[in-house]
Parts: sequence; structure tokens; C-alpha cells
Amino acid sequence: MSIKPSLPKGTRDIGPAAMLRREFILNHLKTIFKKYGFLPIETPAMENLQTLTGKYGEEGDRLIFKVLNSGDFLKKGNKEALAAENSSAYGKSISDKALRYDLTVPFARFVSQNQNEVAFPFKRYQIQPVWRADRPQKGRFREFYQCDADAIGSSSLWLELDFIRMYDEAFTALSVPVNIHFNNRKLLAAFAEALKIDDRLGEFTILLDKLDKIGIEGVIRELEKNNFEPAVGEALKTVLDKEGTNAQKLDQLEQLIANSPNGPKGLEEVRFVLDKLKALNLKNNLVLDLSLARGLDYYTGAIFEVKATNVEMGSIGGGGRYDDLTGIFGLKNISGMGISFGLDRIQLVMEELELFPDFKGNSTQVLFLNFGEEEALYSLKLVNALRDKNVKAELYPDASKMKKQLDFANKKQIPYTVMIGSNEIKEGSFAVKNMEDGNQQKLDEAALISFLENLKK
Repeated sequence: MSIKPSLPKGTRDIGPAAMLRREFILNHLKTIFKKYGFLPIETPAMENLQTLTGKYGEEGDRLIFKVLNSGDFLKKGNKEALAAENSSAYGKSISDKALRYDLTVPFARFVSQNQNEVAFPFKRYQIQPVWRADRPQKGRFREFYQCDADAIGSSSLWLELDFIRMYDEAFTALSVPVNIHFNNRKLLAAFAEALKIDDRLGEFTILLDKLDKIGIEGVIRELEKNNFEPAVGEALKTVLDKEGTNAQKLDQLEQLIANSPNGPKGLEEVRFVLDKLKALNLKNNLVLDLSLARGLDYYTGAIFEVKATNVEMGSIGGGGRYDDLTGIFGLKNISGMGISFGLDRIQLVMEELELFPDFKGNSTQVLFLNFGEEEALYSLKLVNALRDKNVKAELYPDASKMKKQLDFANKKQIPYTVMIGSNEIKEGSFAVKNMEDGNQQKLDEAALISFLENLKK
């Protein structure tokens, strides 16, 4: 019985053309990561469930893909929880592992386990897939890559400046015009304190994080639906309606939050960043966005989101400051800072803006046709001589009809083919065909190698 090929919803295959585009982006990012002193690591696709849960808020925890325990998990499951239809308790009894939701929490676990082997502040970059049980839509997948850079072991605000500059340099190198949105969780905490909702800060930031999707009026309705006083929505709208420079927006917010416990510290941190950035000559705009919340529970200071200016797409990068994330793993009082690049969304933006170069030169440059065992062996020697000179060359593996071999070359967009039959071997002269215009020329071995070697220049 044959099975109709299909993929799980929210996942996709990535073919050669798309992979070349991904590698183009990744090569730029890796170059920049290394330039700024970051070193690569990898962590397992699976983490212990307790490592991940409780770090992303209630909504994030619901999106974690859990992995069933091996063996007869039903027999070992919590029968009382099943009978009581307590899905949470029963789920914990049949699953103790999960696919990673992001790269930051596994990184905190990694640092805690390897604290004696790393030098603090430890700067790492990590490029791996993550999984979220989200509703798939344009630019949102259930399996996708994150490209993270984090520095842990310092609370210095100079790191914030470095990360902003790294975002700016990366997107400038990719020719993607962006706005780098910037806020500070201490300002949000101060806003909540001023309105006496600080005991509901997590809930408030989750609702505020929906602003891009439902607009300010939608957020106000959600606040009212969740029993926040009307004054909260009114104050929020007043703050978000303010326009002007970053400094002006901050001055206007200060009138509301200056006397709250978190207000002075939040204002000080934001002013430091805005003041020092003047010397860095950013190519892209830094926007103080007082609506930016980043719904993850572990952020404690600066937060960022990057948005392309010419394309309707969600954020293509984000991150922020987190204090004591490693504390839950036993490594106390360690501050960290990190940003992420959304590889899949960046690729979609660049495709829409037609920013990728022509990748024809990345594929095979010359195909040697196969006319039989003797001819194939002779051709293979030349193929390998060209490969040793970094020419992308291959031998067609089967002695098929010439039309089939030429069709293969056309389908792969291979620009040149070489035909070496028994007569060509005797004469020492080989036919080289330009597949684009159909012209042919005969070259001896030395001239052939010289001609094809020049293709890579």
C-alpha cells in the first residue's frame, strides 16, 4: 500500500535554490557574529520538560512540543489524573522531555552546566531549529531556525550598544532596510506600578504584546475583558499616542513614572543607550517604542524587535536583557543579554524585495558527458583535475543517450558540457559546448583545463 507523501502542518522542505539563499544569509551573520567575538555552540533538539516550562509565560508553555516517554507510557501514566480529566497532570506523567522552544533557555542551562569551562562574560552564537505548536501562517512556522547571539556574565549597558550595532551592521550588509524598535522592561514595570497593576505585570505585557495584531483599540478591549480598570487603557493610549523624537517620548513618559520604584532606573538605562548611540552612526533607525513588551517572562531590561520597513511582515529579529535566568539552574546573579535573527522571515523579506544575488555560479560549472567505460574513466581524471583547481565539475554517472544528458545539464543550469568520445581521446581534442548559446569549440587538454579554470574567476 502506497502512502501519499505529505508533511506535518507548519513544516516544509527546503530545496537547493532556497538553501543557497539561506546560506547567503547565514554566511553574513556568522561573519558578523565572529567579528564581534562570539563563538559557536549547539545544544540538543530535546531538553528535559522541566528545563523549558515556566520560562515563557502561560501562553508560551502551551506552545511547547512535548515528547512522549519511550516504552509503554500509558501503563506508567497517572491514572487518577486521566480519570479526573486533568490533562496537565496526566501530560507530565507520560512526557518528561520536549523539543526546544527557543535557544535562550537551553543556553542558560548550558552555561550553568559548563560554568567552569567558559570565560565570563561568555559570548556565543547558535544557529539551530526550534519548535512551537503555533498556528501556521505567513512567516510563522512550527519548525523554524533561530540565529542567536548572547553574552552572559555582565550587566554592562555597553553590551546593549554592541547588540544594536550588530543588528544595524547585519541588516545593512543584507541590504534590508529596518527599524530597530527598543524599549525597557523596567519602563513597563514602572508604568504598571504607576497605575497600581504591578501585581499583574505579566498579564499586562502579554496583552500589550498583541498590539501589532489587534491595534490599540483591540488591546484596550482585551484589557477591559480581563478586568483591568478603564484608566489603564486610557493611560496606555495617552502614552502610545505621543509622537516626537526618542528623547521627547521618554520625557513625556517620565511625567507618569518618575516616582515609581522602577521608573528612575529604567529611564537611566534608556537615556544611557540613546545618548551613547549618537557616536555610532547607525545606518538604520532606532525607535523608542513604548508599546514593545516581548511577552517572554525572563526579560528584565532592554528589549528589541527589528522590523523591515518596506514589507508587511512581523518582526525579523528580537531579544533583550535577562537577569538571573541561570539562577533556576543554580548559577545565581548572572546577567545576560541576547538577540535573535529570524532566518525564515528574513529570507521571505529578501525574496519579496528581490535582494538575493544570482546563484548560478554556486552550482556545477561543467558537466562531462558519459559515452562508456573507457571514455568515462578518461573524463573522470579531467573532472578531478578541475576539482583540484576549485572548478565545480561532475561526470554524468550513466552512459545514457546524449539528449538525456544534455537535458540534465539544462535542468541544472550547467553552463558548459564537455564531450569526450573515443575519437576525441585519440586526437587529444575535446568538444566544449556553451549550453546557453549552443556554440562549440575544440580544445586540447591544457587549453580545456585553462578555459574551465577561468570560469570561477
